[in-house]
Amino acid sequence: MATAHDHLLHEGDSLADAAQRTFERAGEQWTPMRAEIFAALSAATKPASAYDLADAVSKSTGRRVAANSVYRILDVFVGANLARRVESANAYIVNAHPDCEHDCIFLVCDICGRVSHVDDDRLAGSVRASAEKAGFSNLRPVIEVRGCCADCAEGDSA
Repeated sequence: MATAHDHLLHEGDSLADAAQRTFERAGEQWTPMRAEIFAALSAATKPASAYDLADAVSKSTGRRVAANSVYRILDVFVGANLARRVESANAYIVNAHPDCEHDCIFLVCDICGRVSHVDDDRLAGSVRASAEKAGFSNLRPVIEVRGCCADCAEGDSA
């Protein structure tokens, strides 16, 4: 059974503020470029690649931003819990609750490409326990479920 979010989900300015606070608590600097990358990631309606974000930020700032720089920033964002990597898409989504640690289960729509997530601590805990029993440490479970989202399923049946 998925756990309900007992923490605040942020959006808009609230999300940017929560991300900055979380980032600074992690000992990182919230630079203008990092803020631009985070804003672009927050605005994405689907998982965004580093190239997507580099293009969006290049357009918004009027100066070229290299994808390599974006990858480095995204790695720091993932480490600070500001973003999550959707492995199967090699893309990233913003974490709407950066002040809370959970192993997310991603629900990836094969039709529209959108990704949502649920937090199921029992399932993630079971995966962690199985991996630890097999001798794995420093675990970061990545669970992705591919299928059809409710919006696309509804449109498909019309």
